[in-house]
Amino acid sequence: MSASERRQVTPDAGLSKQRVVDEAIRLADREGVDGLSMRRLAVALGAGAMSLYHYVANKEELLDAMVDIVFQEIELPPQETDWQSAIRQRAVSARQVLARHPWAVGLMESRTSPGPANLRHHEAVIACLRRAGFSVVMATHANWLLDSYVYGFALQEASLPFDTADELAGMAEGVYLPQLPPDEFPYLNESAAALVAAGFDPAEQFIFGLDLVLAALEPLRTSA
Repeated sequence: MSASERRQVTPDAGLSKQRVVDEAIRLADREGVDGLSMRRLAVALGAGAMSLYHYVANKEELLDAMVDIVFQEIELPPQETDWQSAIRQRAVSARQVLARHPWAVGLMESRTSPGPANLRHHEAVIACLRRAGFSVVMATHANWLLDSYVYGFALQEASLPFDTADELAGMAEGVYLPQLPPDEFPYLNESAAALVAAGFDPAEQFIFGLDLVLAALEPLRTSA
């Protein structure tokens, strides 16, 4: 069945594109994007599978719409502050949003039919960098570097077996340290013990790395 034929299917009462996309995001949040199918989505909505094609032509169009919602949730860099503060605020927001939607990390920059929120987000980031004095090429470098850091951190964070300082301490004392004999792994043992004693919070790592990236970019603002 072609996309045009699918769209001619009579929609189920009570459905809308927004409801279809919202439910798809809920499914992906719980089970990952690989577990998302039009059939499973229809079951979750209590609708006929074919009726979904009245709202989205195929799974790719559905993913475009889902990713656009994720971009919509990320704060745009504010214009009323300096560029580093603006980009930091955007990066922190992006990390928080991707923690809610970890399935989106691998899709954020892959869409060939970006939605309005996606385009608005990228325009705002480039505009912030260009107004700060970065050349077109340097703004592109900066944008790629920042996205690589944010997405990479989000991907790594999603795979960690702990979220908080207390959880890290519990894992270190109950799991890691017993596997790290001091005579064989002196530095790993030392690090694990010291981090537990200091109440180290893994969440602090994001800002530490982000500020290093921003500081390294600062001298490049006026480069050709």
